[in-house]
Amino acid sequence: MQIVKYALFTIMGLIVLGFSFTFAYAHTTIQVDPYEIEVGWQDEPPVVGILNAITIDVREPGSVEGVSAGITNAFKKLEVSVVSGGASKVLDVNTDPRPGHYYAKIIPTKTGSLQLKLKGEINGVQIDTVIPIEDVESTSVLDFPPTSSSSSGQEVAALKNAITSLQKDISLIKDIDEAKNEFIACLVISADSIFIHIKFVFIVCKKLLIFFLDLISL
Repeated sequence: MQIVKYALFTIMGLIVLGFSFTFAYAHTTIQVDPYEIEVGWQDEPPVVGILNAITIDVREPGSVEGVSAGITNAFKKLEVSVVSGGASKVLDVNTDPRPGHYYAKIIPTKTGSLQLKLKGEINGVQIDTVIPIEDVESTSVLDFPPTSSSSSGQEVAALKNAITSLQKDISLIKDIDEAKNEFIACLVISADSIFIHIKFVFIVCKKLLIFFLDLISL
């Protein structure tokens, strides 16, 4: 009986996990007869600034009921663009080794919703449609340990204090430079003054010497 209970709990847990994965990692599938096109992200959830890829599966009903067959060369005449608001970019679609599986590498640069625009044809079937894909998340979904607003505030305060201290140091350096320049200017002025005084004394001494020599000659 105990084993049966554990088995039931295990099955229920797997069911819950299955539903969780379905909601967290949902792809979007559209029908363009006779083709079925499924799009989504390679790594989910997509995170801003991290390399990812948009996957595109193109298939049609196979010879066995309930089994689909992948379409090769699906993008020979089909163009795919990713759209965000008013901006768009044509994707470079790569072929997966598995038939009918394709992908295009992309680095999301902002959070929010994206759409895929498919325009062209597959084996003569015209396709012109827009398909929404899962929203791009911020890096906070991957951050660990999570940063709190209080710690962020402390970091901002510390940064402000560091900037204030740096500004004071720069101001002190400027004051020292100004004082040094004033000191040099004073030295130059003092040197000029001393030179003038020496020159004056020399002239006076010279005149006195001439005066005494004249007296001796008399």
